[in-house]
Amino acid sequence: MMRSLFSGVSGLKVHQTKMDVIGNNISNVNTIGFKSSSVTFSDVFYQTTQSASGPNATTGTTGRNAMQIGLGSNVASITASITTTGASQRTDNPFDVMIEGDGFFIVNSGGSNYFTKAGSFSPDSQGTLCTASGAAVMGWQVDENDPTKTVADAVTPLKIMSPENLYAEPEATSAIYISGNIDNKDTQLTSATGKMVNITFFDKMGHSYTADLKLKQSEEANNLYSVAITDIKDEDGQSIFVKKIVDEETGDVTYEDAGVYSFNFGGSEPTVDIAEDGTVTIDTSDAPIINFNGETGRFVSIGEDSASVNSIPFTISGEPKPFDTIDIDFSTITMYSTSGSSSLEATKGSLEGIGAGKKVGNMTGVNIDASGKIYGKYDNGDSRLLGQIAVASFSNPAGLEAVGSSMFAATQNSGGFDGIGQDPTQGGGSLTTGVLEMSNVDLSQQFTDMITTQRGFQANSRIITTSDSLLEELINLKR
Repeated sequence: MMRSLFSGVSGLKVHQTKMDVIGNNISNVNTIGFKSSSVTFSDVFYQTTQSASGPNATTGTTGRNAMQIGLGSNVASITASITTTGASQRTDNPFDVMIEGDGFFIVNSGGSNYFTKAGSFSPDSQGTLCTASGAAVMGWQVDENDPTKTVADAVTPLKIMSPENLYAEPEATSAIYISGNIDNKDTQLTSATGKMVNITFFDKMGHSYTADLKLKQSEEANNLYSVAITDIKDEDGQSIFVKKIVDEETGDVTYEDAGVYSFNFGGSEPTVDIAEDGTVTIDTSDAPIINFNGETGRFVSIGEDSASVNSIPFTISGEPKPFDTIDIDFSTITMYSTSGSSSLEATKGSLEGIGAGKKVGNMTGVNIDASGKIYGKYDNGDSRLLGQIAVASFSNPAGLEAVGSSMFAATQNSGGFDGIGQDPTQGGGSLTTGVLEMSNVDLSQQFTDMITTQRGFQANSRIITTSDSLLEELINLKR
């Protein structure tokens, strides 16, 4: 009689455990990256009242089965549904990432690596990418020898918004090309002022400068044009050759040669004169010549011979030396008739788009591609690789141990983590940004399990009450 009581008690316990699991699943129905669990039962130890026996031809007896009485049920397993993907929720947050595949994000909390499907990340005050619970997101760093690649080495925290990543380094301009058309009937080309073109360029520190370029028709032929620099100004519009002096007592302003810079244009170094009023005069007598075909109007070369020279080198000298030599390409200019007007324009960079230079760039945004590579976007047009999110995979994901905060720890039965991880695209996976993986809890399944669990609990409670009634009858035999 006592065995049924204990069987009923074991049944209540296992159904209570199952109800606890169901309750946890439902409570986390909207928890990002949550993986639901399921419970399975098994019977337990049996009491054998008679062992099995085989047939005996000598005695003429047949075989008999064993007689056993079970002693209740036990929880066989609580298994997390790790490989079932939850629904996708769009957030449009560039730091929200969802894994397409069986991989896990690698995060570090308290010096230990954990694994999660919850990709809701954000940078902390030091620029480290981290989870909502404060665990650092781990990945690979940029190769020092090739800034376009990452090194698949031991994972480390991704400090994507550290101070050195908040800006992009400037670059000096090394190429400029002039485009447009010159009409040899344009009277401006024969005047003293000539046709002016402004070329802008950067030095190695990102400062911007403007050089005034003057084109003038040669007196020798109408297909030859001299090109000379008449002044070079800084980003404040002040000539780099002039030093302005203000008398502190009288407030009088005087100008003198700054004596800092000189320049070479097309192989010659023009002299620079500074007038009392600060006006800059540059000798243009030895200016390079642009040669056009007098019959077709097409560009021929720099210089009067037929040598194929398309550009004029332009170098600013001084101490320190923040400038690169700039090749100014004139090969796309034509000399066609356009009703007596000319139109010229200068563009930074070569015809292939190389060497334009850049100012200092401030970070304006971050994006993560499908392979987990994180790129910083800067207001100077630059894009720079900052690191790569690595993922981990396990031979038995269900063997991972949940530790809270949507994180899992590796166990002996899940398989180990090698400390390096793998590319998210390995094995056909990928990352999607602006999307989160939600809980994979199926409410219809949970409510159905809740009903069967409730009935099972009720039935086991009836075992106890019925057994109690039988014991009561036994006690009453004495009366």
